[in-house]
Amino acid sequence: MRDALNTPEKGAEKKMPFFRGQRAGVSMSHYIIRGGNRLTGTLAIHGAKNSALPILAAAAVCGDSMIHNCPHLTDISVAMEILRHLGCQVERQGDAIVTTRASGGDCRIPDGLMGAMRSSIVFLGGMIARHGCAELTLPGGCELGARPIDLHLGALGQMGASITESGGRLLCSAPDGLHGARIDLSFPSVGATENTIIAAATARGKTVLTGAAREPEILDLIDFLQGCGANIAVELDGTILVEGVEQLKGTDHRVIPDRVAAGTYLCAAAMTGGEVLIREVVPSHLSSCLAVLTKAGCRVSCGPNWVRLTAPPRLGELGTIKTMPYPGFPTDMQSVMMAAAATAQGTTVFVENIFESRYRHVPELRKLGANIVVEGRAAVVTGTQQLTGAPMACTDLRGGAAVVLGALAAQGESIVTGLEHIDRGYDDLEGNLTCLGAEIKRSEKVGEKAGWIETG
Repeated sequence: MRDALNTPEKGAEKKMPFFRGQRAGVSMSHYIIRGGNRLTGTLAIHGAKNSALPILAAAAVCGDSMIHNCPHLTDISVAMEILRHLGCQVERQGDAIVTTRASGGDCRIPDGLMGAMRSSIVFLGGMIARHGCAELTLPGGCELGARPIDLHLGALGQMGASITESGGRLLCSAPDGLHGARIDLSFPSVGATENTIIAAATARGKTVLTGAAREPEILDLIDFLQGCGANIAVELDGTILVEGVEQLKGTDHRVIPDRVAAGTYLCAAAMTGGEVLIREVVPSHLSSCLAVLTKAGCRVSCGPNWVRLTAPPRLGELGTIKTMPYPGFPTDMQSVMMAAAATAQGTTVFVENIFESRYRHVPELRKLGANIVVEGRAAVVTGTQQLTGAPMACTDLRGGAAVVLGALAAQGESIVTGLEHIDRGYDDLEGNLTCLGAEIKRSEKVGEKAGWIETG
């Protein structure tokens, strides 16, 4: 065992390193992976990207703040640059980001920044609340099919914003400011919930939001805003009540751990017959993922901020997995769990209920020998005893993690390209997997060989 797995309170852990420079856009970076190793050891999980981004968006309407546990990711770098355009001073201090209350700034987000990150739309509510106007292009990011923003626009429109679309641009104005409203979301959209909460925090009057998303990242955003002086309450039925205040102050806040990153490392250990202790997590946030892994034969134990998993030599059947809004099985874990299912016994059926095009990683996993059949929103995976290394490409952020995990479980060498997707959501994925015993090397040189040293 690489680390003291039996002593979670004192066990050695691999901390996430500082960012090694922004890797924006398409690059020649690729992974060289030699699979077949059993992954064992201890990791501490970085802060949640899906929590840090809306909190940074909210910082545009708040006072001076220090946001701790922010991961070193390209999406975070893009968010920081957007804040600068909006008039905030932003700097990174280790794992913390310090923001200074916006002064002046622009009510437009440059097209390049909008195109770099799909979740950039979460800045819209705060921009209208602060400037009374906003102009931006439709966001970019991973191509996962339609991600309609009608719910975002409808909510902000009910709060007094006038929004028109012209030539792929959104033109928004609220010269008289925003006001509270009763908003009933027809689907628990995470982004629409975040935009509404941020906008409502300083709107006149009371906003009542029903049908809201209940993800842990939503509650983390609310916690941040409450620390800034926002008057927000969440009722037992999930209704969110926001009484607008005139101005928000600043606060110190620590971002919650990244449940998707934690789930990724747990799946990596599970599909390689390994044993890991994952620290700095909230176990309840992982309940749906842990339930599937337990069903497949893994032994799981949890403490206040840690999860230990011991996997069997080969995973058993995973059953039927349907992606659903929280607390259901997360869509962000679907592709990673599919990689695990590719080597498990029996047949696993996936039903993707959130995004219509989230099986783009399937052709890549098939290159390893995975037996996967896709029909509409369903994917049927028949486990294969042995995968074989192959060249593959990351198709999107979570699909990229899936092909990496597939390569780790395969015999032989794999080359994985398209790492700009990985860099959007995983802080030093290769470093953390190496800590667990994986043979994975990042290279910038076309055609470079890994040069593994045989140890006998």
